[in-house]
Amino acid sequence: MKRMHWTMLLFIVLLSAVVAYADDQPQLSISASKGGFLLTSPDGDFVLKIRGYIQSDGRFFLQDQPSAIDTFTLRRVRPVFEGVIYKIFAFKLMPDFGGGTTVIQDAYMDAMFHPAFNLRFGKEKGPVGMERLQSARDIVFVERSLATNLVPNRDIGIHVYGNLAGDKVTYDAAVQNGVVDAGSNDADSGSSKDAVGRIVFRPIQGLTVGIGGSTGQPEGTLLVPQLPNYKTSGQQTFFKYRLGLTLDTTTIADGDRTRYSPQATYYHGPVGILAEYVVSSQKVRFGLNSADIRNKAWNLTVQGALTGEPEGFTGLSPKNPFDVSAGHWGAFEVAARYDELDIDNDAFPIFADPLSSATKAKNWTVGLNWYFNKNFKWVFNYDQTSFDGGNLPTEKLFLTRFQVAF
Repeated sequence: MKRMHWTMLLFIVLLSAVVAYADDQPQLSISASKGGFLLTSPDGDFVLKIRGYIQSDGRFFLQDQPSAIDTFTLRRVRPVFEGVIYKIFAFKLMPDFGGGTTVIQDAYMDAMFHPAFNLRFGKEKGPVGMERLQSARDIVFVERSLATNLVPNRDIGIHVYGNLAGDKVTYDAAVQNGVVDAGSNDADSGSSKDAVGRIVFRPIQGLTVGIGGSTGQPEGTLLVPQLPNYKTSGQQTFFKYRLGLTLDTTTIADGDRTRYSPQATYYHGPVGILAEYVVSSQKVRFGLNSADIRNKAWNLTVQGALTGEPEGFTGLSPKNPFDVSAGHWGAFEVAARYDELDIDNDAFPIFADPLSSATKAKNWTVGLNWYFNKNFKWVFNYDQTSFDGGNLPTEKLFLTRFQVAF
């Protein structure tokens, strides 16, 4: 934590020095817009962009449950620093101070040789799940769907990516440390690495169809079982593997882990659809018992701009930003989602406790989003998750978010 504070202080000092230098060098271009702050050298070889977003959430449970705590929280507080060096080399640094912790979410460097072939080194989102790859500032609901539980969050490695056929095909291929479902890491706990890939096609305007996947062979230990927990929109754990005080009473990863996710989006005028299906299989061991646990999930999201703006994967931009004096109220969007996560029956009763973990979670969410302008929005969600097994009560949740992003 202290190291990050000193890092941010040093960056502010350096930025102040750059601005002071710019005052004496008028040829250095400095601009500001709804997309952030931009510093550009006279020849265009060096670029520094500063942007970020803050999400202030309210999470309120509509049922009695000891672990369900109503709270206001800073869900994400993320300054974003991006730059280009000598036109070819680029970087991104995105810390996160949300939730009272300090985490480096993204920290990577790009070598942009050609639109069809680029290299990336560092920490980033694993290129597997469609909804996970959508920026948190652009997601339609306060929380992502149950399906995102089964794909990697952030990982570290080397990544080759590019666009082909006039941007109608995009590919990603990476070798990364490997993380558990919905997990992130800053270092590996074993020598095995994951191969990760994704290919996306855009055959017609507005339609994106693709598939992502990963494969690896993690080996768990008593201290690091290398297995995930799965959570609801209310951040309540509804599934976990057995965890004991000895190796014989703890479920651990025992080799082959494979994920695949067919996915699609379609945006046409003021209407948008996002759909994905995810399968995550993991070989596990509990004492002398072993099995290949195959969990499945899917989600379908439909959204529509009531004020007629075009929908898109990177969010909505009001055609009439909020201005009471002009009679403009911004843009309004409605959305609905249904999603499920199905736990493999072979997980019970040996590898997971059927009395405390659900065999299936089923969720539906409806939302209303108010975009004051491109930078400010207010989100309202009703979210309900029911469970099969586990003696878990239905989670009924009201969520709200006020977001500023630039």
